[in-house]
Amino acid sequence: MAAALLKDVDERTQLAGTNKLEVLAFTLGKDTRSGRTETFGINVFKVREVMRTPDITRAPDMPRSVVGMVSLRGELVPVVDVVHYAGIPTEGAGEVMIVTEYNGHTQGFLVAAVENILRLEWTAMKVPPQMLTEHMGNLVTAVSELDDGRLVMMIDVERILAETSGFSDEIAFKEIQPITRADRTVIYADDSSVARKQIDRTLEAMHVRGHGTINGRLAWQELQRIADTATLAGKPVSDYIQVVLTDVEMPEMDGYMLTKLVKGDARFAGIPVVMHSSLSGNSNQSLGRSVGVDEYVTKFQPGRLAETLARLLA
Repeated sequence: MAAALLKDVDERTQLAGTNKLEVLAFTLGKDTRSGRTETFGINVFKVREVMRTPDITRAPDMPRSVVGMVSLRGELVPVVDVVHYAGIPTEGAGEVMIVTEYNGHTQGFLVAAVENILRLEWTAMKVPPQMLTEHMGNLVTAVSELDDGRLVMMIDVERILAETSGFSDEIAFKEIQPITRADRTVIYADDSSVARKQIDRTLEAMHVRGHGTINGRLAWQELQRIADTATLAGKPVSDYIQVVLTDVEMPEMDGYMLTKLVKGDARFAGIPVVMHSSLSGNSNQSLGRSVGVDEYVTKFQPGRLAETLARLLA
């Protein structure tokens, strides 16, 4: 099943800087509240394989919604029941497991069925209305309408992992030191509320100002506003901001496209762009470099993020 679903990585790398992505579509079963079977999506780059759910070893004291562990070629992998996590009443068991890789961590997600791979434009992925996110247990970060009228909803995998796997490192936050230079500002973009909170805490510990947005389009609008202000004042943009920090996957405009726009605008010459992503594979870092990314930091590593930003802000 995995071989039939997942295409060659080299083909997908051509999407960098085009504001497009490939999504593995799946369902969680029929929602008993609405009688509908909704379609969800996850970036293909995050998927390692898809399989029928193997025997799961139950274990005591597991994090919330982690139903147990499975052994994949000698590797113990935690398994998350997405339906249980989201609190969605559904008909249908988690017969399929999507094996994903984030930040070097492997985990399985139980779903009802996998459908196909969709090639979509990030411009068509919109920020979901609050009513929808609440109805889906705050699981959705972006939504798009397909040609057949169905909606495909991107799930906030980072939120699930942060709450089920304990990626948050309190010790790392406490060890972050303030930088010596004052009046430093970082513009950042991330659609995950969990990631934005971690960035805020990191910048606060560093005594650095941060201005956050929920996607690349809004970040680009803010950057253009700052550049216009700098031009009118006859000052360089670097007097106003010193670093741009961006996620990769975001509705309306992804991090690759945001980086491409920043690097293509002479007003931002010398402003480093740091890609902050859970897509930790070498191929994804190569994609970032191909559009001009200066540094790459994987998520849920506040100490390393602070170290990178401190070096650039100095």
